[in-house]
Amino acid sequence: MNVNQPVDIRAKRILTTGAAGFIGFHACRRLQASGARVLGVDDLNAYYDVALKQARLARLEALDGFSFERCDIADKARVLALVAAFKPDYVVHLAAQAGVRFSLQDPSAYLRANIDGFLAVLEACRAHPVQHLIYASSSSVYGGNSKVPFCETDPVDNPRSLYAVTKRANELMAHTYAQLFAIPASGLRFFTVYGPWGRPDMAYFAFTKAILEGRPIDVFNDGQMQRDFTYIDDVVEAIERLLVLPPAVAAAAEPPAVDRSGEGVQHRLYNVGNHAPVALGQFIAVIEAALGRKAELRMLPMQPGDVPITYADVARLAAAVDFRPRTPLEQGMRQFVAWYRDFYKL
Repeated sequence: MNVNQPVDIRAKRILTTGAAGFIGFHACRRLQASGARVLGVDDLNAYYDVALKQARLARLEALDGFSFERCDIADKARVLALVAAFKPDYVVHLAAQAGVRFSLQDPSAYLRANIDGFLAVLEACRAHPVQHLIYASSSSVYGGNSKVPFCETDPVDNPRSLYAVTKRANELMAHTYAQLFAIPASGLRFFTVYGPWGRPDMAYFAFTKAILEGRPIDVFNDGQMQRDFTYIDDVVEAIERLLVLPPAVAAAAEPPAVDRSGEGVQHRLYNVGNHAPVALGQFIAVIEAALGRKAELRMLPMQPGDVPITYADVARLAAAVDFRPRTPLEQGMRQFVAWYRDFYKL
């Protein structure tokens, strides 16, 4: 594949799970705009404001070539039936129970959505082979690693949350199914994705809401944290480019940190991050500038499950598809704030 040529997915069938979620919504829009026929799947659960999910979905359902099925991704029989009927060329699996801190409160939700749900998708792809399965992993798998930037070949055996455990389990599951059943799969380790239509449980969303309402914001670890913030348009660009690039049989086995004995397995991991960590204080200043208001800070200790820094090495992604996430935080936050004011009529 010539990575400098436009991605051509016209007339392709793409099943996208988590379609009413933040990344899923944007991915569906991008894939539909590129000419694909997209089937979106989501259970519209109440982890955060269902009205926001319904608003995303309403915009998707207005698009030609998009259809929707409400489905619990852990319902193996239903997922199998959807894949059998739709006959997708590609599957983009983005449905998951998100949130590091919430995994301390309701761990069973993570096992059902992230483990049982992914198993249902893998089994459906086993029964009805697809050209490529792309699935969402997370920078959380790097856990307590102190070496930065984080590289796909780094050990990932020190998770800090059950959420991270489930995402690492997804990588191992995909590797095994690729090895046993020749399912080409790529796991994308997303780094703190943000932007319009984002998730209300994310810090940038909560900070924006609190500042506009004149409430203090909680700053954990006294602000001594750094995050690799990645704008949503860059994330969906990476998804679209990688979609038509299934791992070659000759590629090195993934995950190499666990097992190098299975070379030839069609499984590959990619960091998807802005490769430029930003300190929490700077991040708050960018939000303040975008809002034109100052924040009242409430300094708090580090929370269980958090890590001090995330920082993506994206050399592998760049080598594969000639693309690196590059949207500056200042630009991305201005676009988020503009959307937020418009959506909430402020």
